Amino acid sequence: MSAAQELSAEAVVAERTESRRRISTRRRILVTLGVATLTFLFFAPLFNLAATSVKDPDQVYAAGAPLYPARPKQVEVDGKDRPVVRVPQADGTFMEMVLVKPGRQESVLADPADVSKTIVWQGSWRTLENAWEFSATLNNYGEVWKLLDYPRLLLNTIIIAVVGTIGTVVSCVLVAYGFARLKFPGRGKLFQVMVATIFIPGTVTLIPTYMLFLNLGWVNTWLPLLVPTFLANAFDVFLIRQYMMTIPREHDEAAQIEGAGPWQILRDVIIPQSWPVIIAVTVFHFVYSWNDYFGPLIYLSTKPELQTLGIGLSRFSDQYNARVGFPEAATIMTLAIPVVLFILFQRYFVRGVVVTGVDK
Repeated sequence: MSAAQELSAEAVVAERTESRRRISTRRRILVTLGVATLTFLFFAPLFNLAATSVKDPDQVYAAGAPLYPARPKQVEVDGKDRPVVRVPQADGTFMEMVLVKPGRQESVLADPADVSKTIVWQGSWRTLENAWEFSATLNNYGEVWKLLDYPRLLLNTIIIAVVGTIGTVVSCVLVAYGFARLKFPGRGKLFQVMVATIFIPGTVTLIPTYMLFLNLGWVNTWLPLLVPTFLANAFDVFLIRQYMMTIPREHDEAAQIEGAGPWQILRDVIIPQSWPVIIAVTVFHFVYSWNDYFGPLIYLSTKPELQTLGIGLSRFSDQYNARVGFPEAATIMTLAIPVVLFILFQRYFVRGVVVTGVDK
């Protein structure tokens, strides 16, 4: 092959490589744009909720109000606040002017920079749109804090969520450790039966469970919401057990050689290596308990002083559904703690869920 042919072949290869690189770059850009669009669409309701919670009520009911928090622009003229309106121009643009004296046939407008410069505009002032400026208010949050009796509901929710989470983590770790490390007759069959209970609908056991707690005299107390958490649940036991199965048994054997018993192995070997899944289960149950609406509604319906944020928020939204901004502010206040908790423990949460899926 001649030198000219070699150079031609190299040029073709380089051109193909560059073409593949451009195609790959375009694909990455399209994928990134697609993911960004889906993410925006997913969080759009949350953004709208947050924006509405800091809006002034006058903006919500005003015609032509923007989506972001804003208030009508105003300029002081002769000791009075006058609205700033958008006046259409001949070229299709709009100019902001102060509405000094409105009229049906003609109105007096002034320059916002110098109100002494006035003009007479022919037309009805009602056809002019208000000019808006960004303005966010936190007054809605303060009003909700008082009207909703938020401190009481927050304290109730925290107590139920924290105590229930402690009970769930402690009981599920003990049960999962037994299934993962201890050997006893029928362990496999018993574990299968426990996992099968995940598929039992909660509505099937709702009435028998309620009658049990009613006969025990626990209705209208926190006991039905707290005591069952200390009896473990199949879903969290399964997650923790699967994670513990990934821990090499050589660690247990090394501890046994040193004279450690089952409790010491759990405390000094298993738990220190299981923190990712324990944190994941903690976040799972805390968020579930925090957002639980059905349980408190059934067992605390006649005890407002013991109810949680979920019940209080529902009652508050029904009462103030016409007051735009109040339900949204209450919802944001309720979401704040679970969101902060997830952000703080996101790394451990994701690691615990991913490693739990490893089959062993």
